[in-house]
Amino acid sequence: MSEFTVGESDFLLDGRPVRLLSGALHYFRVPEALWAHRLGMLRAMGLNCVETYVPWNLHEPEPGRFRDVEALGRFLDAVHEAGLWAIARPGPYICAEWENGGVPFWLTGELGRRARTRDERFVSAVERWFGRLLPQVAARQIDRGGPVLMVQVENEYGSYGSDLVYLERLADVLRAQGVTVPLFTSDGPEDHMLTGGSVPGILATVNFGSHARVAFETLRAYRAEGPLMCMEFWCGWFDRWGGEHTVRDARDAAEALREILECGASVNVYMAHGGTNFGGWAGANRGGGDMHEGPLQPDVTSYDYDAPIDELGRPTAKFWAFREVLAPYADGPLPEPPPAPAELGSPAALAATGWAPLDDVLAALGDPGAEHPVPPTFEELGVERGLVKYEVTVPGPRQPYPLVLRGLRDLAVVYVDGVPAGVLTEDEPQLKEPVAGHARVEAWVESLGRVNYGPRSGEPKGITGGILHERQYLHGVRARGLRLESLDTLADVERVGLRALPSDGTRDGEGTAGLYRGTVEVRGAGDALLELPGWTRGFVWVNGFNLGRYWSVGPQQALYVPGPVLREGANDVWVLELQEAGAVGAVRLVRP
Repeated sequence: MSEFTVGESDFLLDGRPVRLLSGALHYFRVPEALWAHRLGMLRAMGLNCVETYVPWNLHEPEPGRFRDVEALGRFLDAVHEAGLWAIARPGPYICAEWENGGVPFWLTGELGRRARTRDERFVSAVERWFGRLLPQVAARQIDRGGPVLMVQVENEYGSYGSDLVYLERLADVLRAQGVTVPLFTSDGPEDHMLTGGSVPGILATVNFGSHARVAFETLRAYRAEGPLMCMEFWCGWFDRWGGEHTVRDARDAAEALREILECGASVNVYMAHGGTNFGGWAGANRGGGDMHEGPLQPDVTSYDYDAPIDELGRPTAKFWAFREVLAPYADGPLPEPPPAPAELGSPAALAATGWAPLDDVLAALGDPGAEHPVPPTFEELGVERGLVKYEVTVPGPRQPYPLVLRGLRDLAVVYVDGVPAGVLTEDEPQLKEPVAGHARVEAWVESLGRVNYGPRSGEPKGITGGILHERQYLHGVRARGLRLESLDTLADVERVGLRALPSDGTRDGEGTAGLYRGTVEVRGAGDALLELPGWTRGFVWVNGFNLGRYWSVGPQQALYVPGPVLREGANDVWVLELQEAGAVGAVRLVRP
């Protein structure tokens, strides 16, 4: 057993100063079979510690229903076996470019802006969640022979709120649940963030991507004592759909890392290895300097982050540059990177076996549906990730008037009397052509990811303001939800009753939105990329594993298929296209 403490100027391990050289790696963004390889890569880069968030919404999809909470414990065991220390950041809010910042949608839907405050309903929900989660952490603390050195209280709270009573209550909950190692907070190096997010008596750390000396001087103005640590050194950045791929020069990032270490500080490289937003769990941000009036900016499926270890676990130029900077701080010679995981043997195209229009998928796997006086939100329907079909009648006879989906979040494919009428967004919620009555309007609304940062985190999804014809609200709206997780098993997909497709994938009505199924013959199973040229927007499952969202707007052009997901021979693939499908035969696995 060892003791890890916070001294006046250093971290202390059994009374001796120690510097934490940590790297962020999220267990929930990496298949479990690849954890050991990725942790080995961290050690080879020169790190002695790993940091991970914990996404509450992944583990408690419904109130009181928990799912694989033990995954965190298994990851911490793998960390220990790899010879690394660990920093745990359990939330309850994590940001992380993750759906709703990791907070369950069913909770923010109920509480709104009362989330992340001292509101008893929120704190009680956190206590229940921590009661299930924290035994995974407490049993693996360093004073019990495990790898966990520190645990975070909330996350970047000063970027959101200033309820110090709430933060102190969370610290009490952590202690009551058996956390004995040091607690800490992390915030941007700005006065309002540090005053709003730090707690007296608890170590404060700062997050930044450059100008370490300035950042630490700001921290020292608020905390005269305690070890210096950059809890998130942003060595790259994330991408958003419709934007450009973000790249940070390797040498520039390495010099910024060197400056942190020359300040005598500890560091957590964010991200050391980003991984992937499998399962449609990518979050979204709001543009604009105030982070709440700008347009929605949904994050791509890849969380490569331009990290030193890329999405497929390969070392980049940044890896070698960081290794050079970190090597002098290591206890001895750094190990070589572990052997790379196997890659796909040869490319393979999808052979079609069947398809079904979206209405058939909804009928088989969606909610029964009901009529509502106004459009219900996703939260009211209990839909987290997926889409909702709204149907309403325009009464008549009446002349054509503008039709608007007021308060649309986030994207709708609209049909009028069964004919495609347009694709609407939050910024363009009105159909280009007016609609006359009588008419039947159908709007398939998709959530592109809940906001994960800023004052609009937790905002509802769907049609949040009503359906307007001219200035008149339309009532009697029928709504049916289709949850993404309803397609996660082959048994569910087979309930749809797919129609036969010719082997070349051609059919009448080429381009229809719907569910497509096929097989890919694999020779040499290993890491691969899935390409979908000509397809517009949707999700892909391989052998029941949801790879995440694809979208032709880029910048991401292919989905990562982890080798452990594939098997030799036939592999089952289904594609849920939400707008306009391409040729099935164009879908293919390729070598990275």
